[in-house]
Amino acid sequence: MRLYIIRHGDPDYATDTLTEIGQREAQALAERLAHERLTHIYSSPLGRARETMRYTAEATRLIPSIEEWTRELAWWIPWETPRERIAAWDLHGEVIRGQERYPSHDDWHTLKYFENQDFHAGYASLCERSDDLLHRHGYERADGRYRCARPNHDHIAVFCHGGFGLTWLAHLLALPLPLVWSGFWLPPSSVTTVLFDERSPEWAVPRCIGLGDVSHLYAAGLPVQARGIIANFD
Repeated sequence: MRLYIIRHGDPDYATDTLTEIGQREAQALAERLAHERLTHIYSSPLGRARETMRYTAEATRLIPSIEEWTRELAWWIPWETPRERIAAWDLHGEVIRGQERYPSHDDWHTLKYFENQDFHAGYASLCERSDDLLHRHGYERADGRYRCARPNHDHIAVFCHGGFGLTWLAHLLALPLPLVWSGFWLPPSSVTTVLFDERSPEWAVPRCIGLGDVSHLYAAGLPVQARGIIANFD
């Protein structure tokens, strides 16, 4: 089975839709995904994700399903002054790596800035909902592995968001969440591919075989938008 984690196209956050460039990105993305033999399409309920998904649904003639749990995370950290805040996944890497110890997959929520109980509860909920979706597709999670209850060749596209996508990837790959947040970036309309690697008849392990791919933008002559890159993007 293959899972495609797709960030929405260039957004107009004020109206929760896509910019003109975002529309063109979504069209180029649909042309690419039309050749990926998709079997299922899921989407966040938010407008920018649904609008991105619409072009692929039309190109593949698949009926999409809306998954409420894939909406963007509302995890905020107070920053600089009491009135300022940043998204948890935008916390500066120099801060995360400058702490006395590095976060692990199991204890990241005990470190400074991430001690908000809503973060831990939200992450646990995301993991549970992820396991439910994969169970529907025949893979039952047992600790860090997935039992192949009904192994298949499904190709599943999930249209979601940057922060959510990185958080989900950290869960699937059993990686420390803050290091994934600060170490990786998903460009608008990018495709991250996770293969459920089956080395035996019984078990599958998620393996990232493509991260933040934007080859469809290059093919269409479109630039990569720097949404989510806070500092330099030369």
